[in-house]
Amino acid sequence: MFNAPRPAQRYASAPVNGLGGSFVDENPLAASIYDDPWSAAPSPSPQPVPGVTTALSSVIAESNVPDSYNRAFAIVDVTHSGEISVNALSRILSTSRLPATTVDKIVNLVSSRPRVSKLEFFVALALLALAQSGKDISIEQVAALAAEDNLPEPFLSIDTLQPSTSTFSSPYSTYRQATLDPWSAPSFASNGGGGTDLSAPRSATTINGGGATSSLAGSGLPREWWNKQEHLDVAIQGQQGFILNRYTVYEITTERGAPVHRRYSEFVFLWDCLVRRYPFRLLPALPPKRVQPDASFIEQRRKGLARFLNAVTNHPVIKEDGVLVTFLSEPSFENWRKHTAVSLEEESASKRIDRIEEITVPSDLEEKLAFVRGKINPLIEQWQRICVLTERIIKRRESAAVRIPSSLRRTYLPAHFKFPFSSSSHPPLDDDHVPGPASSTASLVSGTLSILSTRTSHSDDFESDDQADLARLTNVLRAVVEVNGRCWRGDECELCDGVRQGIGHVASHTQQQSDLLEQRTNTLLYSTLEALKSQRDLYIAMRDLFVRRDRLSVDNVDRLKKRVDSNSMKLEGIKAAQKDGWHEEADRVVGLIEKDQATISSLMNRRVFIRASMWHELRVVLHNRENVLLSKLVQDLARDEQAFADGVLANWISLGNAVEEMPFE
Repeated sequence: MFNAPRPAQRYASAPVNGLGGSFVDENPLAASIYDDPWSAAPSPSPQPVPGVTTALSSVIAESNVPDSYNRAFAIVDVTHSGEISVNALSRILSTSRLPATTVDKIVNLVSSRPRVSKLEFFVALALLALAQSGKDISIEQVAALAAEDNLPEPFLSIDTLQPSTSTFSSPYSTYRQATLDPWSAPSFASNGGGGTDLSAPRSATTINGGGATSSLAGSGLPREWWNKQEHLDVAIQGQQGFILNRYTVYEITTERGAPVHRRYSEFVFLWDCLVRRYPFRLLPALPPKRVQPDASFIEQRRKGLARFLNAVTNHPVIKEDGVLVTFLSEPSFENWRKHTAVSLEEESASKRIDRIEEITVPSDLEEKLAFVRGKINPLIEQWQRICVLTERIIKRRESAAVRIPSSLRRTYLPAHFKFPFSSSSHPPLDDDHVPGPASSTASLVSGTLSILSTRTSHSDDFESDDQADLARLTNVLRAVVEVNGRCWRGDECELCDGVRQGIGHVASHTQQQSDLLEQRTNTLLYSTLEALKSQRDLYIAMRDLFVRRDRLSVDNVDRLKKRVDSNSMKLEGIKAAQKDGWHEEADRVVGLIEKDQATISSLMNRRVFIRASMWHELRVVLHNRENVLLSKLVQDLARDEQAFADGVLANWISLGNAVEEMPFE
């Protein structure tokens, strides 16, 4: 589970066609800009990108950062990614009530990228504190104070910080409205763990412990089950332990009670228990562990753990498991493990398939399973690529350059990734294109809006550049309003006042546009992409299920039958010979025959259970989740994009109405 490739699972057979365990050997995600937790090899670090690194990382060096710095960053870093947008930085700096010119200067000093790192944010707060105290704002001054371990604290009115106004609420009627959000709707009532046998799986008389019908008709799940999915959140709580034994603690928030804290090894224990108890169920694999993981890897592992928990807690059978219930509710899982004997008995030992359930299993089940098995690997490959492409779209929206290996570039870039910013139709802006001091305010605004209209037509490729540049443009326009606060005529000038108000409207609407772009990217990253990866994980889990079935469904029924026949013939011979003591020998052979027959009966029941389980997982779990949840994903994506487009349209219509009365004379 460390930097070496992850070994095969406990119940996995030898790799088939280069595929083993829960990971693929030829990993289509090798060029992904995210450290994907499902790859067979350790997550590779991307090659250094020119211009992305910053010298500010050494400005505050080993200086102790005031607590107010961390509190302010936590407020704007709502996604816990370690980075924020330029828009978020500008919004929090604006609460200092300093002139917009000063805010714009600080923003440009700390970052020229669309994203701002945590250290750059700290430097910005130090510069802000210097400005508030009337001192010169310079990076050198901050470095000197950091060397003295005396970083100043700024005065921020964070309580007055207005939340982002981009909520994707469309001013027009949407194409289709959802009745419930499948990720936050109330789930089934929890039993709170009371009266649960935590040392053994939950017993049931039929294969569907929840009582859902398992007939050939219907889905086998309650009506509108997709609106009743339980949703669990996994957040990074922080690091604990000593230097040589530090580990990450995750906070799990459920609808069942108070949040609980777990470490990765406890997730491994849970997975090991579940895979032993339910070897013939669709059970997602865990993301791997790595020595000295970076923040990006830990974040990807957190998302993988969240997908794992959401999958098992919404499985119609596994969700009732006693260990799982305890894992999600017990405050100290480590102490519980020390004082509780956990049974790893296979599910088939405590569950029986009734006659009606057995009849519903189709006679051509093996043909159906073979058909699904034949397309699992191609599906995994295609969904891997879908996730990669989505990640690249996100990164392009965040304007974070990625170096793609030459082999992959030859394969994909000519057909799919022609970056518009390398096109001749968008020449780079150099110093010769910057308006000189004689340029008027009107020409500045006209040129700016011209650039906006050109860039908006390529929103996917320039979206994050737009987001960052719009945030900077907002600061510049506000600075223009401040500079032109009074006319040279000295008296009230309606022309100057009207134009100044119009520019103020432009600034507020560019702020709104930046908010919309940021919200759109976050929705794609934290909702759409995770749903896509859940779809991919489902097929990986199905592949693992086939591997476990091949390994564990093998039994010795045929050998036992031969032994029973042999012992029966031996018994007949003993009875025919009737030598001294033949009664005792006959009783011993009869005991062996009865024992073997009981074992054969148990194994035959297990065969029936395995068939029923595979049919249940194929028909009820795989078939429903791969289709219904994909329908929900597509509908949600369409609604989000429509709401975004409506919001953009409404924003610029509002601007047009606001500046309609700007004066000309």
